[in-house]
Amino acid sequence: MIKKLPLPLWTIISPLIAWLAYFASTLNLGGMYIFFLAAVLIAAVLAAVHHAEVVAHRVGEPFGTLLLALAITIIEVALIVSLMLAGGPDTATLARDTVLAAVMIILTGIIGLCLLVGGAKFKEQIFNLSGVSAALITLTAILVLTLILPNYTTSKAGPEYSFTQLFFVAIICLVLYGAFVLVQTIRHRDFFLPPDADGNEEVHADPPTTKVSLLSAFLLLVCLGIVVLLAKAIAPDIENAVISFGAPKSLVGVIIAAVVLLPEGLAAYHAVRKNRLQTSLNLALGSALASIGLTIPAVAIVSIVTGMSITLGIDMKATVLLLLAQFTIMLSLATGRTNILQGIVLLVIFAVYLFTIIAP
Repeated sequence: MIKKLPLPLWTIISPLIAWLAYFASTLNLGGMYIFFLAAVLIAAVLAAVHHAEVVAHRVGEPFGTLLLALAITIIEVALIVSLMLAGGPDTATLARDTVLAAVMIILTGIIGLCLLVGGAKFKEQIFNLSGVSAALITLTAILVLTLILPNYTTSKAGPEYSFTQLFFVAIICLVLYGAFVLVQTIRHRDFFLPPDADGNEEVHADPPTTKVSLLSAFLLLVCLGIVVLLAKAIAPDIENAVISFGAPKSLVGVIIAAVVLLPEGLAAYHAVRKNRLQTSLNLALGSALASIGLTIPAVAIVSIVTGMSITLGIDMKATVLLLLAQFTIMLSLATGRTNILQGIVLLVIFAVYLFTIIAP
C-alpha cells in the first residue's frame, strides 16, 4: 500500500523542477526557453503560497501573516539588491519604482480585489479596525518620508537624499516597522485577530503536525530561493520586452513587484473567499509595510557601501495617485465594515495607475 504524502505532490516537485530549469538555463537552450522559466517560476510561487499557509496555520495569527509578509519581502529585497549590483548606475530608480509599484498593487489591486470578491460573495464583511488603523498610520509615515520628502530636501540636487539623510531615514524606517511588529505580535496582538474568531471554523481547524510544518518551512525556503534566482534570470528579458514595446522603463518595476507579490495576493484572495477578511488585510498591509520598511534600509545600505546614488522621490503624477490611494483606503477601512463599492473604487484607481504608466 502506497503511503500518503504529508503534502500535495506538486508542491514538492515544483521547486525541484524550478531549480533544474534554472541550472539548465546556462546551456543556451534558445529564446523560447524563457517562457518555460516563467512557467516554472509561477509554479514555484504557487508552491511557496501553499507552504507558507501550512506554516502560518501552525504558528497561528498574527504570526502566520507576518511570516508570509517577511518571506515575500526577502524575495523583493534580494531581487532589487542583486539587480542594483549587477546594473550599476542605470538602476538608480529601480528600488523606488518597485517599492511604489508594490504599495500601489497592494493598496489598490490586492485589497481592491479582496473587497470586491468579499462584497460580491458575502455582501458585507467585518474586520478589527484597531489593527488596520495601526498599520495604515505606520504605512502613511513611511511612505511620506521615503517617497515624497526627498523631493523637497535641499542637501542634494534632485529627488535624492544625501548619504547622511539616507542613513537617518533608513533607521527611521526600521524603527517604525519594528514598532509595528512589536504591537502586532506582543503588545496588542488581539488587534489583528478576526472579531468573530470564535465562530470561524477555519480558526479551529486542526493545525499541521510539527513534521509537516518543518517540511513546509524547508520547502518554503527552497521555493523563495529559486523564485529570486529565476526572477533575476528573466529580468533582462522583461526589460528588453518593455523597451521593445516602447513602454516606460518604470513598467519593469511594476512587473517585478507583481511577480514578487503573487504569493501574497493569492493567499489574501483565498482568505477572503473563506470570509476571513482580517487575514487578507493582515497579509496585504503587513506586506506593504515590510516591503517599504525593509527594502528602503536594504538599498540604503547598498548605496552607502558602494557609493551608488539611488533616487527615491516620486514625480508629481505618482504622488497624486499614491496620496489618492492612501486617502481612499483610509476612508474605505474607516468603519470596520466593507462592501463591493470600496473594492470597485480601489480597482479603478489601480487601473488608472497602470494606464498612466503605459500612457504617461
